[in-house]
Amino acid sequence: MSVFEGFAAAGRDAGGLGGVGRGDGGRIRLCHGLLLLWGVAVLLALVGLGNLPLRDWDEGIVARVALELSQAPRYGDLLPTYWGESYANKAPGLHLLIAQAVQLWRLLPGQAAVSGLPPEWVVRLVPALLSTLVVPLAGLIQWELRPGQRRTALATALILLCLLPVARHGRLAMLDGSQLSATALLWWSLLKVRAPQRQLWRWSAIAGLAGSAQLLLKAPLLLPVLAVGLLALACDGAMDWRRWRRLGAGLLLGLLPGLGWHLWHALAQGSAAAWMWFGDGAGRVLLSAGEGSDLGWRVPLTEVLEGGWPWLPLWPFAMGLAWRERHRAAGRWLLVLQLGMAATVLPLRTQLPWYSHPLWLPFALVCGPLLAWLIDPASQPVAPPLRSVVLRIPLFWMVLGIAGLLLALASAIPPALLPPGWPSAEALAPQRMILLAMGGGWSLGGALLLRARAPGGRSRGVSVVGAGSVLALLALFCSPFWLWELNETWPVRPVAALLQSHQVEAAGMWRQDARPSLNWYAGLPVRRLAKARDLQAAGPGGGAWVLSQDGTASPAWACRPVDAAGGWQLLRCRSTDDADKGRRHRQRAGGQGHGR
Repeated sequence: MSVFEGFAAAGRDAGGLGGVGRGDGGRIRLCHGLLLLWGVAVLLALVGLGNLPLRDWDEGIVARVALELSQAPRYGDLLPTYWGESYANKAPGLHLLIAQAVQLWRLLPGQAAVSGLPPEWVVRLVPALLSTLVVPLAGLIQWELRPGQRRTALATALILLCLLPVARHGRLAMLDGSQLSATALLWWSLLKVRAPQRQLWRWSAIAGLAGSAQLLLKAPLLLPVLAVGLLALACDGAMDWRRWRRLGAGLLLGLLPGLGWHLWHALAQGSAAAWMWFGDGAGRVLLSAGEGSDLGWRVPLTEVLEGGWPWLPLWPFAMGLAWRERHRAAGRWLLVLQLGMAATVLPLRTQLPWYSHPLWLPFALVCGPLLAWLIDPASQPVAPPLRSVVLRIPLFWMVLGIAGLLLALASAIPPALLPPGWPSAEALAPQRMILLAMGGGWSLGGALLLRARAPGGRSRGVSVVGAGSVLALLALFCSPFWLWELNETWPVRPVAALLQSHQVEAAGMWRQDARPSLNWYAGLPVRRLAKARDLQAAGPGGGAWVLSQDGTASPAWACRPVDAAGGWQLLRCRSTDDADKGRRHRQRAGGQGHGR
């Protein structure tokens, strides 16, 4: 079944984008549609997963911590290390799962020894799969908010499936994709506690287990995620004090695994364990403006403006729709989740691109009802503001799609025939398949939405827009461009091979920042050398190995070139004081020998 046919089936046969249903049959058909979308998400997560090297920063660090956990003795692997030293940056929940994947990979016939490096796809496999769970979970959250509206639930899942930041960032060996899935599970469980009393304990405990997952990933993020979820539940008005008391007990029970690890970590590391929460956790991101944070709150805003396509035009009208529904439980939940997570992310002093990742789940939840309204306005109880403008959004998609097709066409036209100002064919050629998929899906889907009058035809239009986005993502992930950060700095593999060819056991880089990915591939920590006295740390005793881009180093060192690769020169250096002492010693020894 093609992707186009799959989305159409989700709308037609599973009742998702094509109808409204209630009862057990409706839930079963919803599950079928969500399973289909989840299967597509898994495909996006796996294709081309190992075709590019690990990137800096977090992938190189996560991979190394996981590798050391996979080599640790039994029960010693719950306290992670990084290059043999205690690692207190993040809890080891995801690292332990990656370590298990590495151990399973070692069992495959013909694989490397325990000391060998696993391939990139092994390191990224677990976080990639975990990150896909947010797609069906988002649909289930929407189903709880709007029971019986399968179209709205599947529209929400489709939005998350097609978002480039969600699909791309979830493939990386980082914690953010898994954290978003844990957030979805926590909020879904909190919605489920409104069920009959006999199920309250079960869903409270599941919510607590989702909180434990948060504690074992990025622990400080649990506080705003849980607070926002509980605030939305309080605004719901469906809980009396007895249910709140049972919810609190169930949450505490589920949180015990995560709290237990942090207690053990504190007992083992003492005050150093607080670094995870205050020094390198909430304290750093709230109080210290790190590198790349000069724009402040504009960083997450830019990430949303760049990564929210094709659904970004829906968001302002979707927020207006949620405001109009503020007297309904669903509207209050959406407003609290979206505004609460925005209030969590925007004030951070440290603003890195992946810090905006928690915004995508509320984004999809808010936009899902409006996308369902766009398919069938009569099925929604409340209409959005500026309805005539919302109905023209498919025209905007069609124009964007046509522009993409024209760019794809321009990539095949000789430069002399292109009008002035057009991008060159050479620059566009690598993105040709991406532009064709996106342009074809958005233009055809937009046209179907504009022409169709029946909900079935409009549902097919939305499915085609989504399919075009999915095919564009597939083309991107099969290409060498999906990790564009690698093009922003020098490649590490040739330099790592240079160090390995000379069997270097300790090295430093002259006035260059450390690269965790270089450390990973070289198999040793290559530290920054900024001052003359740093040489001793790079190679105490009989000299040090130094990497230099221009072949020079500190004038206080005596260096000789040994080899070069990847734009770097490998030098063998000693401090001039040590060199002078050695020269005088040899002269004295020579003089004494001559006298004898």
